[in-house]
Amino acid sequence: MHRHEGPSRGKFTAGLAAAVAFAGAVAGLLIGQYNDRPPWGTDIAYEGGFVQATRIRKYDQDGERTKALLAGECVLMERQGMGGERAVHDPAAWVAGCLDGAAGRPSRNQGIVR
Repeated sequence: MHRHEGPSRGKFTAGLAAAVAFAGAVAGLLIGQYNDRPPWGTDIAYEGGFVQATRIRKYDQDGERTKALLAGECVLMERQGMGGERAVHDPAAWVAGCLDGAAGRPSRNQGIVR
């Protein structure tokens, strides 16, 4: 029989416990820092506004709704809660995305390098 070479059970258990404690501490710090908002919440909010305005623009037959979005309806929609859960992460980014989508500009989150 060949004896297993590696750390003893005690050392392995201590190392595993330290790793779990470290992971728990890191998770606690992230939760404390961001609470319910994910670290990439600004990107989520921007894309939410961009997608919503792009859909409105796509189905706008006469262009009136698109003009209204650019004239301030994006801000009004966000204030009335029409941005949904995504706008809560960063309302200003949601409005910026809405304005970009309404204007027909490409999303700032597209591409490899931002």
